Amino acid sequence: MTLVYAMFTGLVFGVGIAVSGMMNPAKVLNFFDIAGQWDPSLALVMAGALLVTLVGYRLVWRRATPLLTARFLMPGNRAIDARLIGGSAIFGIGWGIAGFCPGAALPALGTGRWEVALFVLAVIGGFGLRRILTRPDRASTASG
Repeated sequence: MTLVYAMFTGLVFGVGIAVSGMMNPAKVLNFFDIAGQWDPSLALVMAGALLVTLVGYRLVWRRATPLLTARFLMPGNRAIDARLIGGSAIFGIGWGIAGFCPGAALPALGTGRWEVALFVLAVIGGFGLRRILTRPDRASTASG
């Protein structure tokens, strides 16, 4: 049953990404171009996502346990450190250059465009590079 819920969630996410225009890199890049052809419509998409998230979390946190697992899985590290800020900056720069974020690129793979496939391969390569650079034997040097 968990797989069915995961597939349904992915379908809803993908449809939302497509309907909102976030699969179109030109629309995303125009959102970032505040000095040129600025398109504020993605701010509405983000505001809508934030509203759904706020309501969803309020409903979920009223429960003692999640529906599909024994306990809530929350990250243990809540620190705002250089790794978090650096990773956020790299994410934002990549989104601004390519016009895709990883979440929007996965549904966009269905368009068959080579640029999307190249972006997803670059993301996978970045994940692999991060794993190599932060291996446990290098953790003391990677964490700064």
